[in-house]
Amino acid sequence: MAASAAEAFLLSLLLILFACVELGDAASAVHVYRLIQYDLAGVPLGSRVAGMNHHAGSFPVQSDSDLSRTALVAPLLDLDLSFLRDYIANKKPLGGLLLLLPQKLSSKLGSFGKDTDLGLVKNVLNELEKLLLHSELPYPVYFAYESSTFDSLLVDIRGSNYSHQPPSATNGGYKLVVSTSEAKKLPPPTISNIQGWLPGLKDGDSDQLPTIAIVASYDTFGSAPELSVGSDSNGSGVAALLEIARLFSRLYENPKTRGRYNLLFGLTAGGPYNYNGTQKWLRSFDQRVRESIDYAICLNSVGSWGDDLWMHVSKPPENVYIKQVYEGFEEVAKEMDFSVNVKHKKINISDPRVAWEHEQFSRFRVTALTLSGLSSAPEFLQNTGNLYDTRKSVDEKAVIKTVKLVAESLARQIYGQKGKKIEIFAENSSLAINPHYIKSWLNLLSQTPRVAPFLSKNDPFINALKKELSDHTVEVHVQNEVLDGAFTFYDSTKATLNVYQVASVTFDFLFLLVLGSYLIVLFSFLVITTRGLDDLINIFRRPTSRKSKSS
Repeated sequence: MAASAAEAFLLSLLLILFACVELGDAASAVHVYRLIQYDLAGVPLGSRVAGMNHHAGSFPVQSDSDLSRTALVAPLLDLDLSFLRDYIANKKPLGGLLLLLPQKLSSKLGSFGKDTDLGLVKNVLNELEKLLLHSELPYPVYFAYESSTFDSLLVDIRGSNYSHQPPSATNGGYKLVVSTSEAKKLPPPTISNIQGWLPGLKDGDSDQLPTIAIVASYDTFGSAPELSVGSDSNGSGVAALLEIARLFSRLYENPKTRGRYNLLFGLTAGGPYNYNGTQKWLRSFDQRVRESIDYAICLNSVGSWGDDLWMHVSKPPENVYIKQVYEGFEEVAKEMDFSVNVKHKKINISDPRVAWEHEQFSRFRVTALTLSGLSSAPEFLQNTGNLYDTRKSVDEKAVIKTVKLVAESLARQIYGQKGKKIEIFAENSSLAINPHYIKSWLNLLSQTPRVAPFLSKNDPFINALKKELSDHTVEVHVQNEVLDGAFTFYDSTKATLNVYQVASVTFDFLFLLVLGSYLIVLFSFLVITTRGLDDLINIFRRPTSRKSKSS
């Protein structure tokens, strides 16, 4: 009888302890992506903290609220940017920030997302990223995609807001926990330039032939390195370059159709950092090679334009080669029913800022231009792989039109067919542009983050680019260099967020009170049934003092 009673007592105690553990179990675990942490010329920028362990809160927030122990959860379109600017500018304390992105922006979840005004999303993200990238934030900032988990979380949090009970240990609610070590400095990143040649036809040394270079920068920079895929900037330029290389390889593989120009294809790194990779690539050339380049066409953000494409130049439009290229573009563009506009901007050699890739060529006295859907250069570290720049922001038809424009105009020049309106890369011919090839590369680029510090020289993506260029060109070479500049990067770019539902202190107190009462009653019952009421009374009876005994 005593043994069974003891077993019953232990079983009850275990059930109670199990219930207590259940109250602290994680409601869910989700992947989150941290705001980039970096130093620029010794100035700390981005999110400076990786770990998070705070109660969850949401907008709207009372102006006098203490948020030093609160992690704000905000869907992108509910974010109060003026509030955030004020908090950052005045260095007010904040426990953390979790920003929820529309599922439409995700390459994996996009087809399941809610109806969202993508134009509004683009505008908000541009303002948000500009703010976050150029500020020092002494708290963790993470991005995640909207989900049913966060929908339920926000409903509960907002319910607390309306009852004027901010989340705290006293009131309970939800706790957001990211258990990760603090970020560490990374060594200076290695950047890789990849080049390939299509030698022209000439008796003797083909190095003496004039050269035309087609170039595109492939790496990115964005507020969340793990999400910086740069589908348009500059995945579209890379896809266009590879298709142009594929088309001309078909012509150059046959001596009868090989042109009297060398074609040089370059996939360059360091684009967001003033095209540092392009500078190192050009510097590595023998002077004779540089002097052989008639001109270079740099492809940038060619996947989201409509009826106007822009030709950015540093040399005057009257320059022989610039005029020649423009006339070729104009001829083909008219046939395709769109416009190519020229925009001339002189470069300042003393200014370290390099807005377009062709400006690096100009600094080496090589004629070059940038063909882009953008009418003006983006600001430093802007539009180089931002959160909005995903596969949905790119129209492969725009990339196909760009390929057609460049390939047709080049072929007419190389084969002396200017002004004859001969379509060399005609549809349904053996030289037709392959939309499936372009689409497959756009899809791959849109799933591959390419921020320099996290893209090693042996990365599978670098190897894939090298292999693809090797399939269409010869003398393919990869040049590995260390990124110059005043950048210092840090690791810890993604983590797992655990969402815990926690009870309030008041609940804990009442629970302990009930638990204590229950254990006293249970203990009394067990003593009475096993030893009798007298034994229970004796337990609580005051023992007789020794003094009274001696008297």
